[in-house]
Amino acid sequence: MSAHAAGAVALAGGDAEAALPSLRKSFETWQRLGAPYLAARVRVAIARACRALRDDDGCRMELDGARAVFTYLGAAPDLQRLDALAEPAPATPWHGLTARELQVLRLVAAGKTNRSIAAELFLSEKTVDRHVSNIFDKLEVSSRAAATAFAYENRLI
Repeated sequence: MSAHAAGAVALAGGDAEAALPSLRKSFETWQRLGAPYLAARVRVAIARACRALRDDDGCRMELDGARAVFTYLGAAPDLQRLDALAEPAPATPWHGLTARELQVLRLVAAGKTNRSIAAELFLSEKTVDRHVSNIFDKLEVSSRAAATAFAYENRLI
C-alpha cells in the first residue's frame, strides 16, 4: 500500500517519471498476493503515468489489462471510470505550446530571424522575442538549433 501511495502522490504532484517505479512495485506486490482488483487499480495509475510521459503504447497496454480484470470481476464503476480515462484529453497539446508559439517555432525552424518572423506575422520584434523565450522554456531547450531539432524529432513541423 505504501508503494501505491508513494506513486499516487508523485503522480498527483506531476512527476510521472518518479511515480512509475513505486506503482510498478505495488502492482507486482498485489499480483504476487493474488489481489487482482487492487493490481488492476494500480494499473490504471500506471496508465495515467504512461500517458503523462507520452507512452501511448504503455498506457493502452495497462488500460487493457485493467479492463480485462474489471470486466471479469464485474466492477462496473471502475469500468466507467476507465472509459472516461481512455478518452483522449482534448485540452492542452502535450508540448504545451500555444498555436502562435507553434507558428513561431515553425518559422524559427525554417531559419528565419526574429525580425523576419515579426514582419511575416505582423507582430513586433519584442513579441516574437517573447514567443521564442516561451518556446525555449516550454520545450526546455536553450537555442534555436535545439528548438528546431525538437520540432523535427517530435513531428511538430
